[in-house]
Amino acid sequence: MVSSIAEHRGFIVGVIFIVLSLGLIASYVFGQRLIRTEKTDAVFGNPERALGGWHWVIAGVSSILLVWFYFSWDAARSYFPDAANELCQVAKVDTAINPMRSVFPIDSRLLKGTSLLARDSLQIEQLDRALSKAAFGDAEKAEYGATVAKLRSVLLLLAAPEHLSDETREKLDDIALRMDAATARLADASFPGEPDPAALAEALAQPGWGVSSTEIPDKPYTPRGRKFEAISGEVAVIAKDFIKIKNTGDSFDRTIVEINTEIKALREGLKTNTTLTADEIDARDDYLKQVNKILKRVDDGTVFPPQALDGVEASVIKFEAEVSNQKGTLKLIDAIAMPSGTIVAGATACSEQGSGRWLPKPSDTLGTLVKISDPDVGYKGIPLLWYHPKPLAEMVGFLVPDWIADLVPGQYPRHKPDGTIDENLKTKVLNIATGNFPSVSIPMPMGHIWDSILRVLAGLFCGILLGVPLGLFMGLSRFAKGFFDPLIELYRPVPPLAWAPLILTIFGIQDDGKIFLLFMVAFAIMVISARTGATGTQLSKIHAAHSLGASKRQIIREVILPNSLPEILTGIRISIGVCWGTLVAAEMLAGTTGIGFVENVARKQSDYEIIWVTILLLGLLGLLFDLIMRWVIRRTIPWRGKG
Repeated sequence: MVSSIAEHRGFIVGVIFIVLSLGLIASYVFGQRLIRTEKTDAVFGNPERALGGWHWVIAGVSSILLVWFYFSWDAARSYFPDAANELCQVAKVDTAINPMRSVFPIDSRLLKGTSLLARDSLQIEQLDRALSKAAFGDAEKAEYGATVAKLRSVLLLLAAPEHLSDETREKLDDIALRMDAATARLADASFPGEPDPAALAEALAQPGWGVSSTEIPDKPYTPRGRKFEAISGEVAVIAKDFIKIKNTGDSFDRTIVEINTEIKALREGLKTNTTLTADEIDARDDYLKQVNKILKRVDDGTVFPPQALDGVEASVIKFEAEVSNQKGTLKLIDAIAMPSGTIVAGATACSEQGSGRWLPKPSDTLGTLVKISDPDVGYKGIPLLWYHPKPLAEMVGFLVPDWIADLVPGQYPRHKPDGTIDENLKTKVLNIATGNFPSVSIPMPMGHIWDSILRVLAGLFCGILLGVPLGLFMGLSRFAKGFFDPLIELYRPVPPLAWAPLILTIFGIQDDGKIFLLFMVAFAIMVISARTGATGTQLSKIHAAHSLGASKRQIIREVILPNSLPEILTGIRISIGVCWGTLVAAEMLAGTTGIGFVENVARKQSDYEIIWVTILLLGLLGLLFDLIMRWVIRRTIPWRGKG
């Protein structure tokens, strides 16, 4: 089934996307029509006005799913399956030309040479100011100042047009011509010619977009993709040659050597100077290190005269315009169908960058869920939710206490000298109490989801069983409220995660600790809910019950408890949600089964699809429990809000 979904997921996602879109539109149209035609006597504020409205439920669910399909790029992968591969080739072109375009004010506001000149000039000015304030001798200041002045002169020399050598001009002109030739080839409809059959077969044999661990197939298999991939190789060579071009010359090299010699001589002089203290020598040495650092940057020769690169810049702009023209519909697909990012090329593969990377695709999530839901696969050898045959005798043995056999008259039999044992009634009762008898097997649920549900229900049940009576008692007794309130309020504000390490240390990694932690969470909520319900009972109802001769038990059973039910059931509804969140944390800290355990293992292995599956399961299970509680509230206290 998983392979079938993977094979046809494009079609499935496309159909689902259309159905969701139509459902959203139909729900909105129906809702607007209902608003215009519906007649009701319910005034504003009446809860009856909020009943029904399933069309808005459809609209809300459709909107959420559409956003998920859209921003995860699952819709783009469905409708434009070849777009990622083609954008991968475009990304290769961008990567190839990036060393060139970074020199020009295309992505930035300033020419790279302008930025470098401004940075180095500012640092040289800082050296001048530091020298004037330094506690150096006049001769030293003059000597160091002359070196700095020479450094400034060589920096300014780079920006002078007359400094640019004819050889460098020819190299730059050659780069511009080669870029223009690449642009012409890119615009040629016949470029790059017929594909090599073997290479094309290899490209077509690649797994589809997101099918394997390779996120996006990087070998081009469409004509447009092959064109971009071919031109990227040419541009990479041109860019490599371009960045090798330096604005140097004989005078430049000679001045650099002179400055290096002066700095070296000054530092050597410091080593033999006996009149300066160690701190004074360190101060002068640090200053020379700063001069040498700027010299190394200036020595790169990456600053050119302002108009020297105009030809190359025009060629790069022309080339990128042709790239944009050749992209055609890819521009719209990239901008509209792949929001919040694009496809980028790495050293060996291409990948999604943006919301499509960190937000899992619904089809992948569904495929992963189906895979680990297979009872033969499961997760870490345990199915998510399945069943296994369990002998009825084991359940009887679990429910029936062993001491019942001790109440049967007589003694347990002993073996005879020949080794035989005669059973009596006492033995037969003991066998039943311990589950040691042949019985049929019945299917019992098991798995990660079932274990988590049982832990939540067990902790919730204990919290309700003890919390509701205590809460009612506190609402009716001054002693109970004064005695128990400080104890409960002392631990209730503490986050459950703060208790988890202590409780799990005491109880171990078995279920006892997790259930006790959930009990603590539910207990405090149920006490507060029941106490609030009891203290909120209308005094007139209690007086009326007294007037009719009701006893204390009758008042509690017939008046206080029914009036407390809305608060108690709301508390249960809140407890379920808090218990779910606490359970996941407890299972992540210590556990070998459960949804939290699955998420913790997936987190350690950076398996984000499994993490999203667990989040989805937790949300769906929480919603299921909440819907059950809504039904219970609706059936149990139908008078709520109508008194």
